[in-house]
Amino acid sequence: MITLYTHEISGHSHRARLLLDILGLEYQIERVDLMAGEHKQPEFLTLNPFGQVPVLVDDEVVLSDSTAILVYLALRYDAQRQWLPRDPLQAARVQRWLSVASNEVVRGPGNARLVKLLGAGHDLEKAQQMAARLYTLLDQTLEQGQWLVGDDPTLADIAIYSYTAVAHEGGVDLAPYPNVLAWLERVRDINGFTEMTIQPREEAA
Repeated sequence: MITLYTHEISGHSHRARLLLDILGLEYQIERVDLMAGEHKQPEFLTLNPFGQVPVLVDDEVVLSDSTAILVYLALRYDAQRQWLPRDPLQAARVQRWLSVASNEVVRGPGNARLVKLLGAGHDLEKAQQMAARLYTLLDQTLEQGQWLVGDDPTLADIAIYSYTAVAHEGGVDLAPYPNVLAWLERVRDINGFTEMTIQPREEAA
């Protein structure tokens, strides 16, 4: 049985959970109470010394970092290789967006959301400006096609989706980006889609 250590407010956690649900995998949730500091306790630090969610445990495999988890799940459980294409150029293009998800998305809409929701000490204006630059580029990219890479959704779409869907929680208005808004709806239409704002549970339905 796969176990995902997660918290419902975490966009990084949602990325992992979203792919698990889209792939139709059975898994159980272990909720880590970030507000109570459980992610910094010795028991959790044995799973991830960096003290961050998500962490995926799959039999003997213990893996942290949402991007690493997405790649693992795609290579391990997606026999059709839709989510991480075999073609070298397409795979590289997916990796480009995974890097954006770990950089601009986190430092832009991700940090803006942390300031607004939790009072984190990031520069809100700088984060919102980075978000605006990001979504301008994303909107331009989505003028060329329905998905970020190729003709079907990939890990690129999953990785960028989570913090984009809740960008408004960081005071980032997506109204100027109609292609991004349409893309969000397409992601929501993927079979198995799970929204971030779901209640914690012990096991997947």
